[in-house]
Amino acid sequence: MDGAREPWWSDATIYQIYPRSFQDSDGDGEGDLAGIVQRLEHVAALGADAVWLSPIYPSPMADGGYDVADYEGVRPTFGTLADADALIAAAHRLGLKVVFDAVPCHTSIEHPWFVERPEFYTWSDRDGPQNNWRSTFGGGAWARDPHGRGWYLHSFYPEQPDLDWRNPEVAEAFGAALRFWLARGVDGFRLDALDRLLKDPERRDDRVRDASSSPVLPEDDAGYAQLEHDRSRNAPDIGTAIAQLRAAAGDAFLVGEVYLRSEQLAPYLDALDTAFSFELFQAPWTAGAVRGALAAAAALGDGRAAWVLSNHDFPRLPNRVGAANVRAAALLLLSLPGTAFVFQGDEIGMADGQGRGPGAEPDDRHGRDRHRHPMVWDASPQGGFTSGTPWLPVNDPGGVNVADQERDPGSILRLYRDLIALRRTALRGPLALLADRAPGVVAFTRGDDHVVALNLGDAPAAAPAAGTVLRHTHDLARSDSAAPGTLAPGEGFVAVRS
Repeated sequence: MDGAREPWWSDATIYQIYPRSFQDSDGDGEGDLAGIVQRLEHVAALGADAVWLSPIYPSPMADGGYDVADYEGVRPTFGTLADADALIAAAHRLGLKVVFDAVPCHTSIEHPWFVERPEFYTWSDRDGPQNNWRSTFGGGAWARDPHGRGWYLHSFYPEQPDLDWRNPEVAEAFGAALRFWLARGVDGFRLDALDRLLKDPERRDDRVRDASSSPVLPEDDAGYAQLEHDRSRNAPDIGTAIAQLRAAAGDAFLVGEVYLRSEQLAPYLDALDTAFSFELFQAPWTAGAVRGALAAAAALGDGRAAWVLSNHDFPRLPNRVGAANVRAAALLLLSLPGTAFVFQGDEIGMADGQGRGPGAEPDDRHGRDRHRHPMVWDASPQGGFTSGTPWLPVNDPGGVNVADQERDPGSILRLYRDLIALRRTALRGPLALLADRAPGVVAFTRGDDHVVALNLGDAPAAAPAAGTVLRHTHDLARSDSAAPGTLAPGEGFVAVRS
């Protein structure tokens, strides 16, 4: 940066907290802000630079808090505004920045705006759906207004009416909410579902996807995947809405959830600091797919892609890449240039759970309960999460928990700590993929000094030439030793270049 001080998020590690599942302080079975404060030292000890909190706002919880009923409040189960202030202060004392989730695409149907400011929302021009647009979660994207005012658009659940970002008053009202939290000490925002902010102003039908093609990024709903979504999202002038968010946030950190290919992110990155690389997130665990995703993201420029391999919406790492590959996934995530996000529990290898169990009514009707089980702190029946009955069962506390891994120098927890420390102290410079490598191996350099290699295949493969190992995925004894010539499946290292 020509001698200028880099912003705090450059090569930062940001730890995602799902507040309902992190720590319960009052025994009601749900996590809360006071509980987060109790566990912040774990995040600081991990070496993270910041915490990202999924929504803490008042919400009927039709979509796990992403249906916001008040952008300037706190859900009572989580605490109060004073508790939010205390959390921000506690994080800052530990050297952690605080990133809040902001949800600009839609509100809850219970937000006062929906009754008092109907012009803030997107309405059909007829008595029925205006077009063929579909909800991400299945079915049509238009619903009849319970107040008798026609049909409104919902890109997600019917309880989440879409705001109309072509109305300048929406940008001003939402910007006021961002400024409210910035004044309380929040350091930035993760911006939810940004590609939905502006749609085709003529509200034309989405085109039907060609039968011979498939979505580059997977979609859960088969009906949704049948359309191109060329008019229901990502309008050509989307950059104007993103610029309004930047104007409201000033120089605060902004990372975008933009569910598009890397080549489509340029209009967003004109105003954002970074955007998630969903091509890497959704890439099959094969060397070819991962290399392709890395190359696509690298084309955006150094540090413009934010890296994430797990979050509250998708299967956890052991379920996505296989339990044998979680260490290699950690190595990949934490050795890439730019901002990396770690979902709570990934640092101990937490897997998906059973949700509420067979026959029980799920909390999330889209089936994401299994990714959101409480954090496991110790081997007690409730995992140290609560003294009451947890809102979702604690998953395998005897097998995977923080306390046991603290005592094990070879644990996944220790691997995360070591890799984050290397990320801070050693791994600098741009990424360059190595062409001379075995077919199942992903290998790249970071600047002039370091090489990273991992075997994503199902058979041993030759490792690229390298010098002294700084951290091996499995064997601490290999640190400060010569790099191995062969990598077993799921094995990897970061080393000094030979």
